[in-house]
Amino acid sequence: MMMCQIAQGLPEYHCVFTPFYADGLPGLLARLGLLNFTILGRPHQRNCERFLRDQGLLVDFGGECGDYDLVVTGTDLIVQSNIRGLPLVLVQEGMTEPEGLLYYWVRDLKLPRYLANTAATGLSNAYDAFCVASPGYRDLFLRKGARPEKLFVTGIPNFDNVREYIDNDFPHRGYVLAATSSSRETGKFHNRAAFIKKALRIANGRPLFFKLHPNEHIQRACKEIERFAPAAKIFSAGNVHHMIANCDALIAENSTVIYTALGLGKEVHADVDVDTLRSLTPIQNGGASAARIADVCYYLLTTPLAERQRTLGRIRLRLNRLAANF
Repeated sequence: MMMCQIAQGLPEYHCVFTPFYADGLPGLLARLGLLNFTILGRPHQRNCERFLRDQGLLVDFGGECGDYDLVVTGTDLIVQSNIRGLPLVLVQEGMTEPEGLLYYWVRDLKLPRYLANTAATGLSNAYDAFCVASPGYRDLFLRKGARPEKLFVTGIPNFDNVREYIDNDFPHRGYVLAATSSSRETGKFHNRAAFIKKALRIANGRPLFFKLHPNEHIQRACKEIERFAPAAKIFSAGNVHHMIANCDALIAENSTVIYTALGLGKEVHADVDVDTLRSLTPIQNGGASAARIADVCYYLLTTPLAERQRTLGRIRLRLNRLAANF
């Protein structure tokens, strides 16, 4: 959805889309069906293909047709071999995970970035421009070693105008919403029973709803909730932003949807420090982020290499000044 919004800001260009893909060992594991819990999995590819075709967009799986002038991607945890050397714009997809032990192993030992998940976002330095959510995130990526001349504070689509979610058709109001995670599916420890019991304590008699993460094992999650919180409502689909807009409080672990709740002034309970998250919250620019990212793409497409750094430097300064007003 974010990439489609960015493409709308480049109407004079021939924009083509692909579900996420990989080569090498990750690509082999995905083809064997061993990575279905990730965005490389076939279920998520089918969902993406369906969305793209419903929107009437052109699909070239894996960029096999080649001969592209620019690539825009939501992650650099994997930089596919057929896009290396092309002008590349990286767009921050959402919240990044805390830097745990795996992050430092990946950074210091040059292990594959995907082992550290989103904590390793930006470490590839394979991009020409990295469009980030806020000044707080710019500082975070600088601390991780990103090059300042490549960072552009544009905001990120889907999280730059959270007030638009207030006008929705979700029929419920006045509940506590617990947004689950796919931690277990990605090999992390997660005590689901403790999470459910925590949600019950926070709800304290208020209606309790659970919105399941799309990547998790839904049948297992439903059984666990029904065991410990049989009166709770469970949603495996639906617009989580609309659910947050209508709730009294949000309970989550470490999810980008926390930013929607913070932007709407909701009561938030998270496994990460909420004050820190406030300093990172994406700028609210009324939905202008996609157009600003498209501007960065446009100048990469139209500016000769010799002049590119000077031109992009002017854009970076302008965007940073705009971001300072939010």
